[in-house]
Amino acid sequence: MDFLTALLERVSAPQLTGPDITNEQLDTLIQAALRAPDHAWLRPSRYLAVRGDERQQLGELFLQATDDYQELTPERQAKIRNMPMRAPLLLVAVCRIQDHPKVPREELLLSTGAGVQNILNAAWAMELGAIWRTGDLAYNAQVKEGLGLSADEEIVGFIYVGHVNCRLKQPPVLETADFLTEWQAKS
Repeated sequence: MDFLTALLERVSAPQLTGPDITNEQLDTLIQAALRAPDHAWLRPSRYLAVRGDERQQLGELFLQATDDYQELTPERQAKIRNMPMRAPLLLVAVCRIQDHPKVPREELLLSTGAGVQNILNAAWAMELGAIWRTGDLAYNAQVKEGLGLSADEEIVGFIYVGHVNCRLKQPPVLETADFLTEWQAKS
């Protein structure tokens, strides 16, 4: 798939399946992420790969980190526990917040977010599906601790990657004029 087609036609894939993502494919996804803009070359981003049986352990962490999980129905507990099983590969995008005189916190988070977008585009270009998810668990201190994050790190998202196992929505046709205005300086 050519680059512009991948950019213009990519959509999120909510249902993903195996076969597993190869090490070569994973390397390509991470190399794409590392091409994100990075002011002052602070390298704020890192990615945790969760696959195989580790996904079940992450699901257990998700459940344990859910408020009042013991009071949830068994069905709801199973749903939370199975969240990481939605795809053969789950990438946790992590941003290290660091003080810098020219690079604000928001720019660090945007850099990691751009890396996530690069992963989504690279997956699509490799004819894989992917979806970026956040939710309460991305901001949960127990999840961060369970994943081994330091106090200065934040989860930017969970990226599920696999082979598309559903009918995808067509990307909407958006009119450029609805989103672009020519700026004119005031005299």
